[in-house]
Amino acid sequence: MEITRARPSLFGDIAHGLGFWTDRSAVHEAAAQGKALQLQKLIQGGAAVNIVAVDSITPLHEACIQGQTQCVRLLLDAGAHVDARNIDGSTPLCDACAAGSLECVKLLIQHGATVNPPLFTFSPLHEACMGGNSDCVQLMIDVGALMEAHDCHFGTPLHVACARQHFDCAKVLLNAGANVNAAKLHETALHHAAKVKNVDLIELLIEFGGNIYARDNLGKKPINYTSQRSPTNICLEFYENTPLSLQQISRIALRTALGRRALDDVSKLGLPNRITCYLSYQPPPDLDLDFDYF
Repeated sequence: MEITRARPSLFGDIAHGLGFWTDRSAVHEAAAQGKALQLQKLIQGGAAVNIVAVDSITPLHEACIQGQTQCVRLLLDAGAHVDARNIDGSTPLCDACAAGSLECVKLLIQHGATVNPPLFTFSPLHEACMGGNSDCVQLMIDVGALMEAHDCHFGTPLHVACARQHFDCAKVLLNAGANVNAAKLHETALHHAAKVKNVDLIELLIEFGGNIYARDNLGKKPINYTSQRSPTNICLEFYENTPLSLQQISRIALRTALGRRALDDVSKLGLPNRITCYLSYQPPPDLDLDFDYF
């Protein structure tokens, strides 16, 4: 029976489309289908947990792709290679992040999974953004994932989040200090937001200091990728013609200076709640409860 990946992946669909599912072992099948008891019996019977299919997918890849937490635990405890790479270079952690399986991600990290792969390759953080899994994005950042990890084809995780219109992932990255103006062939996340016609993303990126005048390798600004009088065109035209307020500029300057420490440091400044919320890009508290403000 063919097992289909149940999540988006930049590279995984390529390998799947080639039909490399021959010679899959019983261990692969049990792991993919979440048959923990069957998997346990196979392991106890001496089955190899690191056996690979033709496309170099291991049983651990299978379990992570499908978010089968129990099977992941069994395989890891039996000595499965936590950083095994398949034909497209993905590790089990990449697959777990893409699937949005927070528990699988935690297990893999506990067993020493590599959070940051070699330079210029698609990282687990990229995969979490690709799948729109903001909880996994936050967890990966918390354990040290590089937010400026740069894939030679897709850019940074922020580029991926914006290209896929995953607003929550983009906000998590920006709140954690991701470089809003990181460029891929001079193309910024704001260019992506303009191309996908997402006004909410455009406003979010600009609030975090996105450069509306940045030009890509074709010499185009984000507004050049919008249609005349479209919502995105009107939005970008407004920001081009209306300078940011002193409040906004001050917030951006503070966030730039503090970087990844911003959320923690701002909360320690002893400022009124409303100012702290503003600087942290959080909704203002209820005025009736905000006694510090008065």
